[in-house]
Amino acid sequence: MNCHVCLLDEIKIYCKRLLKATMMILLVKAAHTPLALQMATPKASARPFWSWLNAVFNKVDYDRIKKVGPDRAASEWLLRCGAKVRYQGFDRWQQDYNGLPTGPLGRYKIEAIDATESCIMYRGFDHLDGLKYLEEIRFNKCVYIEDTCLERLSKIENLQCSLRKMELISCGNVTDRGIIALHKLRNLEHLFLQDLPGVKEKMTIRTLHTALPKLTIMEELL
Repeated sequence: MNCHVCLLDEIKIYCKRLLKATMMILLVKAAHTPLALQMATPKASARPFWSWLNAVFNKVDYDRIKKVGPDRAASEWLLRCGAKVRYQGFDRWQQDYNGLPTGPLGRYKIEAIDATESCIMYRGFDHLDGLKYLEEIRFNKCVYIEDTCLERLSKIENLQCSLRKMELISCGNVTDRGIIALHKLRNLEHLFLQDLPGVKEKMTIRTLHTALPKLTIMEELL
C-alpha cells in the first residue's frame, strides 16, 4: 500500500513539473513570435489565456527600468509585444528580442517605434516616460490602442518635446477624443491618419490643426 502511495505522489509531482515546463515553453514561444499570436484569431476558449498573456507582456517592472535604464527596458517591452525599435544613429530596425544590443548602460537610445500589429496596451505605457529621444511612432493595426493610450502618451513631457512624427492606421478603438488629445505634442510635425472608423467629426482635424498650426496632417478616414 505504501508503495502505491509513494508512486502516486511521484506521479503527481511529475505531472506538476510537466505542466510547469509546458507553460514555460508556451510563454517563451509566444514571446518570440508575438505577431503570429496577434494575427491568428484564437478560439473563444483560448481568448482568456491570450488576454492574460498580453497583460503579462505589458506589465511594467519599475525595478528593471532602474537597473537597465528606460530605453533598454522599453525596448524589452516593445519587442516582447511584437513591436520594433530603431536606435539613434542606426538605420536598422531591431525586432529580435534575443538580439537586443548589449553595451554600456544608456548607449542605445530609442529614436523610433513601429508598433504594427503588436499587442502593446495602456498598461505598458509607463515604459515611455523616460524616453528622451523618441521622434517617431507608428500605430498600425494595434487592437489595444485606444483613446486612453493617446491621452497618456500626450501627457508625457519628454514626448511633448521630442516627438515629430506619428502614424495611426486601422486602430478601431481610436475616436475623435484620442485625436484631439494629440494637441499636447507641441513639436509634432507630421501626422498620418488612415482607416480610423471611430474618428467621425470633421472638426476634429480642424481643431487639432488650429492648436498645432505647423503640423502637417495627412488623412484618409473615409
